[in-house]
Amino acid sequence: MNVDAVGTTRCGRGARRAIRQTHDVKMLPSLKRGIPLTEPMDAEQIARIDAASMDILENVGVVFRDEIALEDWRKAGADVRGETVFLDRALVRELISTIPETFTYHARNPANNLPFGKDHSIFIPMTGAPFIRDLDDQRRNPTLDDLANFHKLSHMLPAMHSSAHHIVEPYDHAISHRHLRITYSSMKHSDKTFMGMTTSPKNAEDVLDMAAILFGDEYLKTRPVVTGNCNGNSPLVWDETMLGALRAFSRRNQPVLCSPFVLGGANTPASVAPTVAQLNVEALSALAYTQLIRKGAPAIYGHYLSTVSMKSGAPMAGTPEISLMNMMIGQMARFYGVPWRTSNTLGGAKTFDAQAGYESATTLMAVMMSGANYIWHSAGWNEAGMHCSMAKFVVDAEQCAMAYRMTQGINWDDFEEGLAAVTDVGLGGHYLGHPHTLENFQRAFFMPELFDNNSIEQWQAEGGVEINERALTLVRTMLGEYEEPKLDAGVNEALLDYITPREREIPAADALNQEY
Repeated sequence: MNVDAVGTTRCGRGARRAIRQTHDVKMLPSLKRGIPLTEPMDAEQIARIDAASMDILENVGVVFRDEIALEDWRKAGADVRGETVFLDRALVRELISTIPETFTYHARNPANNLPFGKDHSIFIPMTGAPFIRDLDDQRRNPTLDDLANFHKLSHMLPAMHSSAHHIVEPYDHAISHRHLRITYSSMKHSDKTFMGMTTSPKNAEDVLDMAAILFGDEYLKTRPVVTGNCNGNSPLVWDETMLGALRAFSRRNQPVLCSPFVLGGANTPASVAPTVAQLNVEALSALAYTQLIRKGAPAIYGHYLSTVSMKSGAPMAGTPEISLMNMMIGQMARFYGVPWRTSNTLGGAKTFDAQAGYESATTLMAVMMSGANYIWHSAGWNEAGMHCSMAKFVVDAEQCAMAYRMTQGINWDDFEEGLAAVTDVGLGGHYLGHPHTLENFQRAFFMPELFDNNSIEQWQAEGGVEINERALTLVRTMLGEYEEPKLDAGVNEALLDYITPREREIPAADALNQEY
């Protein structure tokens, strides 16, 4: 049976050939874990974090700066005093028990649908960068064309499972209009799943209305297609903007990341275990609230983790404590039976240098060993998220592909054939021309395209090109080869017909919003 992509033109052999050519670089399936988890806490320590979190929920409370949310909590039987909500542990446990542990993300191309949760994970590019390091390796303000290029790269890179949303901020469009153009770019340039802006409740509703145009309103009621992110204000505060956006996504049965924003030592205690307890409180309170809005709505235990330099107050990436917290948070999310989100390949360096590589590799390895499900900021993040590097974007994506291969675990399918090759080759021989090698060499060992493993003589003879330049050359090649997965003409027109009057209705704004 032929299954057409949602919102995609299908018109005979030529169109089918064009679609096949567009997908020459196929997206990797959702990652299914095949290696053990790293779990630093024993059962008693998990119970200790849980008990401490429940005590905070009951006795310290969480601020909900939103009249609608406060009334929702009153109706649910919570103890509401002013803006502070004191949540009984039994109520919290009852609510979060209705969050689905697994679901499937649906893309406009059904071949890019993604099983999600438990032992299935997906990689999502970075978002929110106010600057770009471009094809000339210059740091500057991005444009909508720059954003489109990142969406094109996300579409082409096998390890990226999503086109995300505002990978970089398009400064050539009014801030209050950007969410419309960003969402359209995500939909137009890729047929993978995507993210939706939550910079205001109405912006979130616009995103969901556009998703309904692309997929159909009835489709959204039963199938997750777009992800929202709601950041908490640590310590222990959820504000009106984020709660309104959360309601918009949950009402439409779309997944929302409930993400405390952790600056370890600044807005949390200067200690790992108490920080995780506080973060757990913040995440649980928002997760529970999603179920007040719509029982059974998909929701994801989220966080953005960094630690703060006690010298400068600047956020740091790749530190040992961040790795430990990721592992602990993974344990807590599994304890509650909910999928969870983390951040990946984070760098604080100002250029794509050794610091950026070390920080990103440390974060990536900890994330893979932690068992995270929604692995956000997986490509391009540098300078503490202040810029997205085009070079780092493709190198990070290749590193994610390597991590994907590792996390799949050991392949035993050709074990007997490999042992037979040992007998065939015997003592002192080599395997390079053996049939088993010729059949398996392309998949036996991962061969990075962007790392140079030649001799120094060969490297020098080829111009002594370093990783940054090699990566930028690849980006230019990819963008030159990109073929757009065309939207159906009627769907495309309907999306533009939605955007145009909304841009007339919305006044221009001058404040920059970021999500983490």
